[in-house]
Amino acid sequence: MGGLVGSGFVLLSWVLFSPCFCSVDGLSKVRAVNLGGWLVVEGWIKPSLFDGIPNGDMLVGGLILVVHFVFLDGTQVQVRSVVLNKYVSAANGGGSNVTVDRDVASTWETFRLWRVSQNEFQLRCLGGEFLTSNSEDGLILATAREPLSTETFYIERNDERVHIKLLNGGYVQATNDHLLISTYQFQPGWDNNLATFELVIVANNLHGDYQLANGYGYERAKMVLEEHRTSFITASDFDFLSRHGINTVRIPVGWWITQDPYPPSPFVGGSLAALDLAFSWAQSYGLKCIIDLHAAPGSQNGMEHSASRDGSVDWPSPEYVSQTLEVIDFLATRYGGHPSLLGIELLNEPSAATVPLDVLVSYYTRGYQIVRNHSSTAYVILCQRIGNADPIELFQAGIGLSNVVVDLHYYNLFDPYFASMNSTQNIEFIYKNRAPQLQALKDANGPLVFIGEWVNEWDVQNASQYEYQKFGGAQLDVYANATFGWSYWTLKNDRMHWDFEWNIQNKYLLFTAAGQESNAQPILGYGRATYSGHLDGRGRRNPGVPNAPNPSNPPARRRPGTTRRHDRTVSSPSTTATAADGGTVTPPKGSVRFDCLGGGATAVSAARVGAAAGDSETEDVDEEKAIARHA
Repeated sequence: MGGLVGSGFVLLSWVLFSPCFCSVDGLSKVRAVNLGGWLVVEGWIKPSLFDGIPNGDMLVGGLILVVHFVFLDGTQVQVRSVVLNKYVSAANGGGSNVTVDRDVASTWETFRLWRVSQNEFQLRCLGGEFLTSNSEDGLILATAREPLSTETFYIERNDERVHIKLLNGGYVQATNDHLLISTYQFQPGWDNNLATFELVIVANNLHGDYQLANGYGYERAKMVLEEHRTSFITASDFDFLSRHGINTVRIPVGWWITQDPYPPSPFVGGSLAALDLAFSWAQSYGLKCIIDLHAAPGSQNGMEHSASRDGSVDWPSPEYVSQTLEVIDFLATRYGGHPSLLGIELLNEPSAATVPLDVLVSYYTRGYQIVRNHSSTAYVILCQRIGNADPIELFQAGIGLSNVVVDLHYYNLFDPYFASMNSTQNIEFIYKNRAPQLQALKDANGPLVFIGEWVNEWDVQNASQYEYQKFGGAQLDVYANATFGWSYWTLKNDRMHWDFEWNIQNKYLLFTAAGQESNAQPILGYGRATYSGHLDGRGRRNPGVPNAPNPSNPPARRRPGTTRRHDRTVSSPSTTATAADGGTVTPPKGSVRFDCLGGGATAVSAARVGAAAGDSETEDVDEEKAIARHA
């Protein structure tokens, strides 16, 4: 009976999740490129977008490396009294008193700026409350939930020193008993006095749609984004992709697209018209489109590419989840019947640290049904949680009945484990860790598997063109086994190895117009038919790289410190300068994002994924599954 039940379950899984057997432009699987940085801004992709944002006379001093900073929304700062030599601290991270009594700054002493104008800011605490002057005795507290005029401060600057002024004219000062008050009514000098502070920059890494639009102001932001949207991606790019073996584009969009042309402040309209053009170009050049909801209301991961204002993650709230479902309904209604639509990705990179699995599964289940209300054939794509989560959790959730895809993002970056690897070890990791996991997920007979983001870049310094070719070839070879296909991040990028066009034109990525890997033979002794790991205690395959991060759940894509496409060298210089207090400050462009999303996933073998799914290990190669929907 057990054998019959097991066989029946496998058969049922195949019926429910098997794709239609047709092709995308004659190819059996998706070979896609992301149009990142186009309709959802990521400053590291095109830093020049932020060059014109004004910031008065605010110059960051007191650093070994003096840098002109533009104080955007989400900049993290610490404030130190020059007389007391103590940091301002919000007790318990906010919600009560503010003191000036800490010798060393940590999270309670770190505040996130909300930009009101080029010199006016609100300061948000770790717990979400804002510093406020709204108290009868003049005390500064950390108790405001919504910032108004009493939570808005004017920052005056003289080199490394600042005065913090209330809008009513009073100045903030420390007291000798280590409190912070707002009753100083005279113009303080820049000598050592209780109303003078030093401002230490902890991080200035959020450069997304919110920072751009709020930094410029509506009229100027509208001009900048209109020029960007009409020039960054054009019909000629779709022509280029169609001639170089690509059959699909994955297009990141933000939630505000539903209210185009007049989205809520500070966002700027125009992305919907650009998305319409993309579908038209795709139809003209024989490509398919995946719409990827990259930025959800409230932010699902606290990063710039989810349009977070200050790095916080508020998306899991019922209100924001409901709004996000409305976004999916809008997109499915508008594009569900378009011949170029291949699929809709319900959410990009939700954070495992802040998005509970039950909330995500409920959202995915309802989102799947919304898409099905408008299309019976469009693929519904579910992105794995980033951080400490295993994609098998989505296989076990039983979401949807047909054309369901799980999206994994593979980067040999953003984790200390990869930092010391040489080129050979990086290539070994692809074959010894990624390949077995993909096979195990195929064996699970669940949703299709999509490598929705990967890149021909790593932490190897001064790598040769040949080494890049081998690394890219290894990824093309292994990711060809993903049952849905893959999508390169990204089409255009100021950093050359992230730029698909640059890689193809300069032959760093050898991918032919026929859509086949031109160097797919086994590399350095590793290939599809070989496995150099060992068996675990249950006789299952275990990757041969010790203490490796889980290949399925790398930390999220962050701002890389890689070389720009027009630079002469390939090396990646350090992106961190040392502050006077021994802390660090990250330059505003090209830096790795300062975040607290967990990451550091524990080692999980590919065999464990298969075991969790209840399937048996096999070396058989599954029949290739065509994934393009019927026209």
